[in-house]
Amino acid sequence: MKVGASVLACCCLLIQVLGLALFLRGFFPLPVRSQARKSSISEIPAEPWAGKTSNWTQLPHPLFKKVVIVLIDALRQDFVFGVKGKEHMRYVTQLIEKGSTLSYIAMATAPTVTMPRIKALMTGTIPGFIDIVVNLNSPELLEDNVIWQAKQAGKRIVFYGDDTWIKLFPKHFVESDGTTSFFVSDFTEVDDNVTRHLDDVLKRDDWDVLVLHYLGLDHIGHLTGPHSHLIGPKLYEMDFVLKKIHSALSSKDEDPSFPSLIVVCGDHGMSEAGSHGGSSDEEVQTPLVLISSAFQNKAGTFKEPEIIQQTDLAPTLALGLGLPISRSSLGMLLPAVVEHKTFREQLRFFHLNGYQLCKLLKENLRAYEKDDGVEQFKKAEKLHANWIKLYLEGNTSEVLTNLGRKLIKQYLEALQKLSASLSKQVVEYDIYSMTVGAIITLEMFFLLLICVPSALSSKAEFDLPLASPIFSLFFYMTCLVLAAVHVIVCTSTENMCFFCSISWMMAMAIMVLIAALLCVLLSVLGKIILKHKSSNEKQSSSMSSWSELDLLLLVGTLGHVLSMGASSFIEEEHQTWYFLINTLCLALSQEMCRKYFLVRKRNKMNTSDLEYMEQTDVYINEIYDAHKKELKEERLSILERFIKDNEKWIALASPGIILICCRLLRPLNQTGVQWMHRSDFGHWLTSSEHKPELSFLVGTCLVMIFVLIQGKCSLVSKVALMFGLLGVYCYRATIGHVLYPWQQDTKDITKGITEARFVYIFVLGILITGIKDLLKSHMMCADYKAKSMGLWEVYSGLVLLAALLFRPHNLVVLVFCLLIQIILTMFIWKILKYDAAQITFMHYWFGQAFFFFQVSDPSDLPNLFWYFLQRDCYDKKYLHIIFQKK
Repeated sequence: MKVGASVLACCCLLIQVLGLALFLRGFFPLPVRSQARKSSISEIPAEPWAGKTSNWTQLPHPLFKKVVIVLIDALRQDFVFGVKGKEHMRYVTQLIEKGSTLSYIAMATAPTVTMPRIKALMTGTIPGFIDIVVNLNSPELLEDNVIWQAKQAGKRIVFYGDDTWIKLFPKHFVESDGTTSFFVSDFTEVDDNVTRHLDDVLKRDDWDVLVLHYLGLDHIGHLTGPHSHLIGPKLYEMDFVLKKIHSALSSKDEDPSFPSLIVVCGDHGMSEAGSHGGSSDEEVQTPLVLISSAFQNKAGTFKEPEIIQQTDLAPTLALGLGLPISRSSLGMLLPAVVEHKTFREQLRFFHLNGYQLCKLLKENLRAYEKDDGVEQFKKAEKLHANWIKLYLEGNTSEVLTNLGRKLIKQYLEALQKLSASLSKQVVEYDIYSMTVGAIITLEMFFLLLICVPSALSSKAEFDLPLASPIFSLFFYMTCLVLAAVHVIVCTSTENMCFFCSISWMMAMAIMVLIAALLCVLLSVLGKIILKHKSSNEKQSSSMSSWSELDLLLLVGTLGHVLSMGASSFIEEEHQTWYFLINTLCLALSQEMCRKYFLVRKRNKMNTSDLEYMEQTDVYINEIYDAHKKELKEERLSILERFIKDNEKWIALASPGIILICCRLLRPLNQTGVQWMHRSDFGHWLTSSEHKPELSFLVGTCLVMIFVLIQGKCSLVSKVALMFGLLGVYCYRATIGHVLYPWQQDTKDITKGITEARFVYIFVLGILITGIKDLLKSHMMCADYKAKSMGLWEVYSGLVLLAALLFRPHNLVVLVFCLLIQIILTMFIWKILKYDAAQITFMHYWFGQAFFFFQVSDPSDLPNLFWYFLQRDCYDKKYLHIIFQKK
């Protein structure tokens, strides 16, 4: 059956989308959620009682009169419980050491970004990675949550801080004032806009819940990292805010049995590079401190913070405010919060939490009755009923007390197992759906790969055999085997599987599609093997025309793609690129030695191939001869004359110089997962004690950048570039990264907005000048030199922008980047006369390697920016070819 290339491509694309959708559905499992939207008071279970119905069918009374949630963005646990906390958060540390608080280390789950963490805190669920997509445009939260329940109960909620809360909970706050989180350089006003409301709101009694979300600490982390000198003052500021809130609430706590509660927590932590989003200990461990007069009797019993899950806060807040627990909550009540209550009240709290978790597990697990947590909860529920019967009969013996303690222990064990079972449902992949999707995708990939030569031919059509494979015995046998596998998998699995949940007709249709694609693929492959069996010698001779470098670039690139199938290679991807560029440098060194010291023997080729290569060599030689002629017309400097006289030896040393540069850059930033926690040279430079050394390094790098890129710019662009780089240094000095030569300390620190705008003006001016010259040269058909100058000025503007956006110690990476580009262009690609495909592959390899040289700084420019900075994209050789063709 003859099929056009476009029709075949469209069909393959549609089937690929189906396979990809199945794979992604299994790879990104949906969060564990209740089928019903919200909890209601009418669904609250009654208290267990053997033989009769208990008269306690309502929620327990609230534990706290007012609740203040102080969420400090990117608050690491060592900022409160570590050395920094003891030094800068003295008031909170004093409360902790006195034992008048409940202190925990709350473990967050990846992705550690703000919006999913707020969801986890308020709903008790574990958001998935798909929530990163909607993090920038947070939609309204429709799941059951503490804020919605509080509003339904008539609680008056006031909010100040990150406007993500206002987007998630619209019309839930009686008063709010949001601040945006995108101005990362602002770490002062963004918090002042929150604190300025405190004096007024703390005097009033017209609110029940106050939520404060401070962003300044997170912004400092992104700018300067967790060891910056700015961290201490910010922690001191947060400590002062907490002292003010605690003092105001303590003065209003008239009833000791109905006190106020202050919740101090972080949404996520901060890595050693100042970023977040991953799963390192520094990013997932956040402090949770509960401050209330209800815990005053614990004075003198200070213990190390207990490790809990971040989702445990949602049920604790709900029951503390007298609200139903969110339907989809995976968390368990913190027992220390209710231990000052009577045994009956404590058991009631734990029973409510266990009932909600069992109900959620029932909706998400088929064989939920066999779960250990469910079985233990049922045993505890029966024992609870007997305890209530004894209690209501007036039994006050020590037996009742011991039985109550044993019952609480059983409830806690059941809650832990139930919470663990539900959490397991979130992190488990749907392997069956992933496998089916991957098989469909791979079948279509290989089919497209086989069809490419025919699709690119003059007829642009492909002979696709459909009848013979589909009516073959192998096709029907494959369908039977796949159907049997589907039945076995779907009847034996205990977890919910998406592919098993769809209708049997649809599942069988997909199985038939897989079998048909397999038969078609094998049939096409067999035809191609038989067709080309006689032409093996010709193919081998054509393959022999590939150079060693071509094979290295092809095998290296494909090897990297295949390595993405293993998580360990993904986590340590930088090691792959370091190995590849080192190997590439050795191959380039071999090619250079072969050119200068060995006689190159040409393989036997047919006449047409030889003529084509000779014409190509003549064409490229004409380009280089024209370039050399231009150089001769110019007045050569001493350095240029030295390079011209010693070009051979400089070219031979070039691969070694590149190797040395890459080796010097590797210890600058620790990357990967295994060694990210270790200190590197970048940490040493950015520490406050070595600010003079960093200042000298930054100044030297900026001078080197000017020297390396100013040569081909116009006079106006040179002046703009010089002042722009000077503005970069002034910006760094203003925000406290570096020092002026006459400056001794960094007391006068500002946000550097004026200096940054100063640099942006020069970037814009250089870009406009370059674009103007480029357009002018095209319209006036100017010579090659004028066209090259316009592109070079655009390139210079991008380099200036990169110098502004890179972290100060990473300017070394930019300098070596420019230096290696010049070496590759002048002494390797030009001399060895590589074609565009080879140079493109080398660009890709070095681009990936240089991304990882500075990757411990996620706020630096992404990998794509490296490609725009590739000087050789604007190299004179290819400019000349492009303009001649046009």
